[in-house]
Amino acid sequence: MTTSKSNFSKPLILVTNDDGIDAKGINELIKMIDSLGEILVVAPDSPRSGQSSAISSGYPLRLIPVEKKEDFTSFKTNGTPVDCIKLALNFLCDRRPDLLVSGINHGSNAGVSVVYSGTMGAAIEGAIVGIPSAGFSLCSHNPDANFSACSDIVTFTCRKLLEQGLPQSVCLNINIPASDKINGVKVCRQAHGYWTEEYDRRTDPYGKDYFWLTGQFINLEPDNEETDEWALAHNYISVVPTTYDQSAIKYIDTTRNLFSE
Repeated sequence: MTTSKSNFSKPLILVTNDDGIDAKGINELIKMIDSLGEILVVAPDSPRSGQSSAISSGYPLRLIPVEKKEDFTSFKTNGTPVDCIKLALNFLCDRRPDLLVSGINHGSNAGVSVVYSGTMGAAIEGAIVGIPSAGFSLCSHNPDANFSACSDIVTFTCRKLLEQGLPQSVCLNINIPASDKINGVKVCRQAHGYWTEEYDRRTDPYGKDYFWLTGQFINLEPDNEETDEWALAHNYISVVPTTYDQSAIKYIDTTRNLFSE
């Protein structure tokens, strides 16, 4: 399966998300970048938040055409965000995408949330295969959120990545405050912290316990101006260069000592 003959004079932009193809965020994103190139959308058929870099095994994946018009094609699948990327690259793209864009996510992916994020799982997959990639998130879980604060940074970033690309193995994690007043853009690092009280114990109508994902993020360095959480708290857009290489390089020697006699 491939898309119909592409317009090779235009860049090919691959788009996905983890909130599902009907989410407002991905549809607003498409509007923001539709003038930048030919767009191929492959997105989950329903929400897949928290899927990280998960891939599906043990059950069949389906690719269902949604829309086709000039310079725009969209599909939905029952897979994860990373499945979306893999399916697109293996069966839909008639050439290598010039850019991969994931989002716009409903909710922040700052701090340690990047580890769990399906939005960023897709962007990281792009980095793994050497496609300039970015994940965008708006700090609002409202299904009908106002995405106007995202427009300038999305368009600017996509233009820059199409022109200049990114270093091998690097993608961008970009979070936007849900605010009418954006103070600017801060290139920064991921804040150190963790999630606590992650599940709420509840009782169903039959008297049986079940657990509902909840919790709050504990920021271990709330006053550190070098972090994404500080930037967002002060109405800055945070841009964190992110890589899939999880080697703790600073602790190589320490680990060698651990295993030495």
